[in-house]
Parts: sequence; C-alpha cells; structure tokens
Amino acid sequence: MTTAVERGAAAPVPGLRPGRSAARRPPAEPARRPIWHRVLFVAALVGAAVLFMLPFVWLISASLRPREYVFAPGFLPTPFAPENYAEAWRAVPLLTWFGNSVLVGVAAAAAVTLSSAWVAFGFAYFRFPGRNLLFGLVLATMMLPFAVTMIPTYLIWSNLGLTDTQVPLWAGNLFGSAFYIFLLRQFLLSLPREYFEAARMDGASYPQLFWKLAFPLIRPALLVAFVFEFKASWTDLLKPLIYLRNEQLYTLPRGLKVVLDRFGYGGEQQWEIVLAGSVLATIPMIILFFLAQRHFVEGIATTGRKG
Repeated sequence: MTTAVERGAAAPVPGLRPGRSAARRPPAEPARRPIWHRVLFVAALVGAAVLFMLPFVWLISASLRPREYVFAPGFLPTPFAPENYAEAWRAVPLLTWFGNSVLVGVAAAAAVTLSSAWVAFGFAYFRFPGRNLLFGLVLATMMLPFAVTMIPTYLIWSNLGLTDTQVPLWAGNLFGSAFYIFLLRQFLLSLPREYFEAARMDGASYPQLFWKLAFPLIRPALLVAFVFEFKASWTDLLKPLIYLRNEQLYTLPRGLKVVLDRFGYGGEQQWEIVLAGSVLATIPMIILFFLAQRHFVEGIATTGRKG
C-alpha cells in the first residue's frame, strides 16, 4: 500500500510530458538586427572616416603640387611635384629636429608613465586615512591651467641654469601627472586584490609587488599613458618656444614654426615647403598609433571598470 506522499510524488506534473526534465529552458537568443541596420551603421562609420581624413588627404595633395598650384581646388596633385619634400629637407635641418622630438618625447613619456604608475599603485593598494581626500587634491590640480604655473616654472628652471636646454621639456614629468595617475589607478583597482595579498604572504616587498606583479598586469594602461604623453610632447609648441633658443635643440613643432615664419606668412610664400614639412611631422604619429592600435584599444576598453 502506498502512502499519500508517495502517490503525490509519483503523480505526473501537469504540463510536462512523461520522461522530460523540468529544467529551465535556456533563454531565447535575441533577434538579429535586420541587414539594413548594419549596412547603415557601416556606411555611417565610413562616411565619418572619410570626413575626418579629408583635411589630411588635402594636405598630402597640396604638398605634392608646384608653388602656384598649392591652393588649387581638387584633391589630385596635378601637376605632380614630389621634389617639394627634397626641397624641404634641404631648406631646414628636419633630421635634427626629428631626432630632438624623438628624444624629448621618449624621455617625457617614460618619465610620466613610470612616476604616475608608482603613485597610482600607492592610491590603489594602500588603505590609509585621508586617502580619498588626498586623491581628490591630486585630481584638483588638473583644474590649474598651464598659464598659471608657466612663469613660476620658468623661474625655477632659470635659477637652475637649465634654460636653452631640453631638460625643462621632459624633467617636469618626473613628478607625475594627475590625469595619468587617475587613469592607472582605475586600471589597478580592476585587478583582484588577492593577487597582492598572496604575494605579501610569500614575503614580497612593496617594490616587488609593483615591479613583478602590478607592472606586467597593467601594461596596456601603461602603453596608453605612454602614447598619450608621447603625442602631447610631439605636438607641443609652447614649451620649446619658452625655453629653446638654439636652433640645433629645436623640436619638430618649434622647427615648423621657423619654417612657417621663413616660408609662409610674411616670408617667401613657399607654401609647398611648409606643407611638406607638416606631412613629414604627421606621419610618425600615424605609424605609432597603427603599431600600438591593439594594445591602445585594449587599455582604453579595460580602464575604469572599478573605482
């Protein structure tokens, strides 16, 4: 004889077929968008890309025309005059300015990346009273425009006897940057804290935590900071105008200012040389972003998950 409980357990459940599990059905896949949605999206991206590329295409085209045809309408370099680049190379020491820009850019980017990463690690890992207040004060320094600190900074470098040298163009980055400290701190906060606690239990020191554990894990964010600062240094004109007097120490933006003054407005009106020098100054940045594109996008996408 069966009990009521056994009969209830053995009774079929309404709505279920015999032998079929009552497990929850997997959620239905979202309906795919119509093909014309994707076509419009791709067309919008292509249109925006073409719109942003037009000025650079015109720059290249105009730099390959003779002087009297530089500002002619159209995007085709007709007549074709590639000798403009050779003339620009002979007219000014572009190679020297290229080397100075690379040297200053690498020094500035490396200095601000390493110093900001070290400070960001302190804000992300250590827990101490007033940490958030101190971090807020660091971020508040971003509200100070460069014009406010320009004269005091110049007086400091002048008293140190370092004006008309390239040191002021990069040495200030040894003290970090509020923007990069914020960027790297947000990336560090996305790392599991258990990694660092386990390393501490194994006897790792704080510098070892940074160099052997945190540093390899935040390489994408470090690359983002490096590329950002290298680009900022590569295009910076104000600091070289303030500190540099010797033409052999000029960076590329400062040198292009000389080219513009000499061959552009108020000069010899040789705009083909000005445009050719501008193209030569732009190409290295395009190559850098192309080579670092994968890591650059990864660092941007994964920064700021926590915080």
